[in-house]
Amino acid sequence: MSGNLLAALPANLPDELFTVLAEADGARVERIVSTGQASPAGFWYDQEWAEFVLLVAGSAGLEMEGAAVRTLAPGDWLVIPAHARHRVAWTDPDRPTVWLAVHYRG
Repeated sequence: MSGNLLAALPANLPDELFTVLAEADGARVERIVSTGQASPAGFWYDQEWAEFVLLVAGSAGLEMEGAAVRTLAPGDWLVIPAHARHRVAWTDPDRPTVWLAVHYRG
């Protein structure tokens, strides 16, 4: 199986687009495409698994609970530990923002 993370990017979406690229043995790799979306006010992700996130294209603001919003540009990555509350503060409304996310037990 192979592909291109930047192929067939939609220009405008009502919601983020999640595409599972690979999945096996407690790990999942996803491409996420955002076109201006953000987490709803007051909403926090609190996942049972760790997540490695790489911003491939576009830009975004990611907020970890208790910390300032971190601006992400292409090439920026971070690891979000299990149960670390976080949210997407904003994504670029003028061009697709592409994320590569790896979810795993950690």
